[in-house]
Amino acid sequence: MMKTETAILDQVTMNEPWGLVESFATFKREHPSDVNRGMNEVAERLGRHGVPVTMHKPSLYLSIPGKARVEASGVSFHAKPPAYATDAHDGVTAPLVYLGANAADDIDDIFDLKIDGAAALAHRAKGAIVISEGFASPVMVRQFEDLGAVGVIAVNPGIDVHWGICTTIWGVPDLDDLPRKPGIPALAVNKPDGEALIAMAKEGKEATIFTEMEEGWFDSNLVEVVIPGAFEPDKYVLLHGHLDSWDVGVGDNAVGDACMLEIARTLWANRDKLRRSVKICWWPGHSTGRYAGSTWYADAFALDLDENCVAQVNCDSPGCRWATEFINLSRMSETDDLITAAIEEVTGKTAQGERPHRAGDYSFNNIGLSSYFMLSSTMPDNLREEKGYYTVGGCGANIAWHTENDTLEIADKDILERDIKVYLLAILRTANADVLPFDWRATAREFQETITQYQQAAGSRFDLTPSADAAQQLLGVLTSFYSDVEAGTIGEDKANTVIQDLARILVPINFCREARFRHDPAITVPPLPTIHPATELDQHEDTLGFAQNQLMRGQNRLVAALRQAVRHIKLVTD
Repeated sequence: MMKTETAILDQVTMNEPWGLVESFATFKREHPSDVNRGMNEVAERLGRHGVPVTMHKPSLYLSIPGKARVEASGVSFHAKPPAYATDAHDGVTAPLVYLGANAADDIDDIFDLKIDGAAALAHRAKGAIVISEGFASPVMVRQFEDLGAVGVIAVNPGIDVHWGICTTIWGVPDLDDLPRKPGIPALAVNKPDGEALIAMAKEGKEATIFTEMEEGWFDSNLVEVVIPGAFEPDKYVLLHGHLDSWDVGVGDNAVGDACMLEIARTLWANRDKLRRSVKICWWPGHSTGRYAGSTWYADAFALDLDENCVAQVNCDSPGCRWATEFINLSRMSETDDLITAAIEEVTGKTAQGERPHRAGDYSFNNIGLSSYFMLSSTMPDNLREEKGYYTVGGCGANIAWHTENDTLEIADKDILERDIKVYLLAILRTANADVLPFDWRATAREFQETITQYQQAAGSRFDLTPSADAAQQLLGVLTSFYSDVEAGTIGEDKANTVIQDLARILVPINFCREARFRHDPAITVPPLPTIHPATELDQHEDTLGFAQNQLMRGQNRLVAALRQAVRHIKLVTD
């Protein structure tokens, strides 16, 4: 670690961040009025240290859940409705039908399809209240609504009921998104109540579900801090995380808010040591608007982000109890060397990265930003298994996630201090590197692995050789590019132009189905999605020709993007 980096990390203290955690543990931040209170407190705490704040006030379309219950066979069952479920305060009564769901083994499965071969079950779901295992996720509700269900009951995996959101729309809807707005009530129950309801469903019983929802446009505060770099102030790293939470949400995400607060304080005091700027944002509307705050920012400042943002860094659930490990860390491949080195130097731990999920506040893939971190440190798998914990999407794997139990004891002061330093070091190295610390050779190799897997799945039914050739050509040009950068043949300015611009080309082709500046739905996006149908040809025995036509178009888009990347490297560096 460089001497300057060590000196800056040594300035981290826990007075302000832990004070914010303790304060946020005393009030809920679900309704916009309470979220605005939290935003004001962040601004006040920053102001005490002389850190200037911009308070944006976007109008966000949000859905705020209220009470819910299920009534069946004379019994009333406690429930929670997910945000964006429809209001059914007068009740919806229908036959109760059980459709068993796929098990959730990791975070992707939480948000993935719940029923295989669902079309064959449409006759059972139509006109029914469908009950199934899992969280009341966007894909679950959408899948059952498409099958004709009039309501959905999600059976959570434990004794607690988890809050959530059930729209596949990413952020505030536009006109094209509105048809995907959920049109049926949904709610979640705990496992014991769910098992009782499943038994009733198997006996052919009816149920009535009640949901109370508040939906509409809300004026929302959004704190932004800009810490100017001394040499390239227009270029910046974006650090961000959500301030709104379910209940008091200490592990998700008061600890993240505190982490960003301390980084803002520390970097402001050392702004003369920054080459590039750092922007830090606290989002509203994460929980009740499917990332509405970050999506608003991505839309409102899209052209500036496109021109000047060198990377985005998400801060969600650092510093939770028992979170000793850095496994399953979201990061794009080009950032892997950067974050693994930072984690090892701060903690002595070996990091394990993985492809970012279509979740969190990754609202910037469509612009094309290199990205790292989402969920932060977590407890080791053996400890989670020892405790009998199931998969959740935050809180360092504590199952208090999205419940009223996510209180002060979920945070760990020492672990939070360690995680603040991890974030701080990675951001410092992104902001201060002479040449941006992103290795696109790793991404090109990832593309090659993906194409090989897809070709093996497709067999003789489709030829992905053009994709493989284009990825190989890109890797060859990148190998020469980085060799020339290291030798000094290519100067820093040209190198940084290429590295940033490659993100605008390669991130969207790897993470987006939609065009740039539009937002994909909140469902899993596979690697190189335009050629992913190559893995699904077994499902298209009767429609193979159509699937092959889709693949041809998808391959054209991929190959064109890879060729564009090659041309761009040559144009800038020749």
